[in-house]
Amino acid sequence: MKFLHIPLLRGNNSSKQTMSKVTMPILLAFFIFILTTISCSLLSYHSLLKINDEYKEPSFEFDDLIVPESLPSTPVNKCDIFTGDWVPNPEAPYYTNTTCWEIHEHQNCMKYGRPDTDFMKWRWKPNECELPIFNPFQFLQIMRGKSLAFVGDSIGRNHMQSMICLLSKVEWPIDVSYTDDFSFKRWKYSSYNFTMTTFWSPYLVRAKQVDSNGGLYNVYLDEFDEKWTTQIKEFDYVIINVGQWFLRPMVFYEKQKIVGCQYCSLENVTHLSWHYGYKKAFGTTFKAIINLENFKGVTFLRTFAPSHFENGVWDKGGNCVRTKPFKSNETRLEGNNLELHTIQLEQFKIAEKEARKKGLKFMLLDTTQAMLLRPDGHPNKYGHWPHENVTLFNDCVHWCLPGPIDTWSDFLLEMLKMEDVRSTSKERFHL
Repeated sequence: MKFLHIPLLRGNNSSKQTMSKVTMPILLAFFIFILTTISCSLLSYHSLLKINDEYKEPSFEFDDLIVPESLPSTPVNKCDIFTGDWVPNPEAPYYTNTTCWEIHEHQNCMKYGRPDTDFMKWRWKPNECELPIFNPFQFLQIMRGKSLAFVGDSIGRNHMQSMICLLSKVEWPIDVSYTDDFSFKRWKYSSYNFTMTTFWSPYLVRAKQVDSNGGLYNVYLDEFDEKWTTQIKEFDYVIINVGQWFLRPMVFYEKQKIVGCQYCSLENVTHLSWHYGYKKAFGTTFKAIINLENFKGVTFLRTFAPSHFENGVWDKGGNCVRTKPFKSNETRLEGNNLELHTIQLEQFKIAEKEARKKGLKFMLLDTTQAMLLRPDGHPNKYGHWPHENVTLFNDCVHWCLPGPIDTWSDFLLEMLKMEDVRSTSKERFHL
């Protein structure tokens, strides 16, 4: 039997030569094509790098930026986060009076029998965007290795205690205070090397109590309050606030001399309203910060939080018994509240311009409109036991914890996130 020989299966010399003649030109053409493609890509990439190096005025907005992985990925929009309404939030509160030990007794409303709980179940909704709920992990990550000071009256302390409660989901701080004075507390979050401090300064400038019952103060409008101005140089963030104390009796001093007073009944002393003192005090305060040697921190002005006394003033039976927020169209800023807020904005605008000249950053934490709508958030009579033999007026100034004041940390964190994105973009593009 003969087997059929099929040369194509094994090949022979003539077939090899034929295939080589056909294959070589094809391979050569393919190789040239690959080289050309790579060369063009490299040239294009080099051109892009050159353009990027020369690009000094980017036309994009911050919401087009890609946020670094170390920062929150929320885009930064051009939105007024301080104008909006309160909307229901069934997920709130994020702590309770039994899970947080840093609640001042007079703001521990649930402990002292407040019967309603709906006042804790709202969140702030800006008109044109969303305001994320405070994320304690993000906040502590941003604040790693940094420090924050609250300077002002007891509302500032109210805010700091709210923040401690919100951060308790991640870590409790340790007390590293230099003094036993409750008005000058210093807390440290060891895992993050983050320090938070409160400085009691109800007028922001130097002041001295005249009578033992605290009814009259001498306020030195052109003198720094060194209890805090000598301490904040190393702080990364400073939040200042004052308001209610300027509605009390005061004697105003400038250049160590009496220039006038409010509600003081002193003979031969010119009457000057709180407006005068408020403007002067803020001017002196901002001057102290701007001229502080080696201070490189960010200064926040947290605007005035209105009180909500109804049916009388604070010492004449006034109370605050409402159980839900106002809608934005149900009330408006007026009277002393409007004037306090207006003066703050005016003085902030002047100071911010001067601060910029020295490379300092001032930011406005404008909580006024949001808090105007929360008459339901105050302790009222639920800051002590009803049978206590003490003289305490209804409190329609401070805020229950948990409560609306927790939203201030929502505002603050969002501002810090926006600032981090802006700073990162400037570093990236050498702006």
